[in-house]
Amino acid sequence: MNKKAASESFFNALKDSFQVLKNRLFSLLYFAEAISLLGDAFTWVGLALLSYQFGRERSAIILATALTLRVTAFILFSPFAGVLADRVSRKTILYTTHFIRMAIVACLPFVTQEWQIYALVFLLNIFNAFFTPTYRAVIPQVVDHAHYRQAVGLSTATFQILGVLGPGLAGILAVWFGARQIFFIDAASFVVAAVLILLLPTNKLQHAVKKNEKTFTAWHDAVKGVKLLFKSPLIRFALFIEFVSAIAGAQILVNSVGHIKSGLHLGDKQYGWVMAAFGIGASIAAFVAGSLDKTKSRRLSLIAGALVLSVTISITNFVAYPVMLILWLFAGLGQSLAEMPSETLIGENIAESEQGKVYGSHFAFSHLWWAIAYPIAGFLGSRYAGKDFLYGGLISMLLLGIALFLMKKQTKIKS
Repeated sequence: MNKKAASESFFNALKDSFQVLKNRLFSLLYFAEAISLLGDAFTWVGLALLSYQFGRERSAIILATALTLRVTAFILFSPFAGVLADRVSRKTILYTTHFIRMAIVACLPFVTQEWQIYALVFLLNIFNAFFTPTYRAVIPQVVDHAHYRQAVGLSTATFQILGVLGPGLAGILAVWFGARQIFFIDAASFVVAAVLILLLPTNKLQHAVKKNEKTFTAWHDAVKGVKLLFKSPLIRFALFIEFVSAIAGAQILVNSVGHIKSGLHLGDKQYGWVMAAFGIGASIAAFVAGSLDKTKSRRLSLIAGALVLSVTISITNFVAYPVMLILWLFAGLGQSLAEMPSETLIGENIAESEQGKVYGSHFAFSHLWWAIAYPIAGFLGSRYAGKDFLYGGLISMLLLGIALFLMKKQTKIKS
């Protein structure tokens, strides 16, 4: 393929990602999610500034604890959120969680003690845990099969872009309005998103939802969601690749700042640029991956993404800053390629009536991987500074090798 053809293929894939916005129902959902994601950026910038007000030496501890509580809420509640999405009105779940999160965020400007931050963050992310699996379960309901991957790609790309741009915008607003007042802007964003959801027709979001069930066994259905998640070889392999991606991605999120400041003796500006490069790479891959890899298994995307991500971080300790910028761009590409397929595979391989509980289980396990990966990254960064990325990359490549071995073994058994 020549350069012109490759360029045309790339831009056609990029164009395909936006075609799905012609679907009115999806566009309303998409903009509601985008506004919510922007609100999340306001939340975490506001929390960082609020933590600093409690004492500079305590800010890192407060934020680390808040992040841990966030992941814990996802792990504990998202499987049951998925069960609920298969049983009751998904529209009700979507707008109710928005209004409740609005109320919780509006309480943050008035906190006076650390425990209040922890309690509110945990409550906030309980309802995040109910919103996200339901949102993911709704996408296959409102988007036709031909455009499903593009819809997921656009959502993922938006998540990555707002992860880069959102904190910057939130920081500017915090300067104008103040650290505590930014939470009121955050709360308003949830109201706007909820109004968009209220415009959606209820029946279009839940034509596969079970009705008039005599029994409601949440625990049984949550377990069923886990079993369905791991039953499919395609989804099981994608989930293992997500674990590889989490191990490598945690190195980037945890150890980049230490490497930039202590290893390369650079400043906050350089750290901002390198993380922006990572976000840009992830966004590009999210936009085009669904159009470029149209295979049923998505294994090419999964393997290539995990391999690129693992290799790029493994050599980062030994390169100069300009090269690191390029490596982090490729690392972002790799992470999106490795993490995106799981969601589309669930939508394509799980019955509509079961998708809510499976999305909930997937959301829980994907965050469990990060709960495991963060301590590993912290240990490598503190114990092996200067070789932390090398060891993280080697662990990731070892796990990728195990995943490929198990996949090959499974294929032989079937044949």
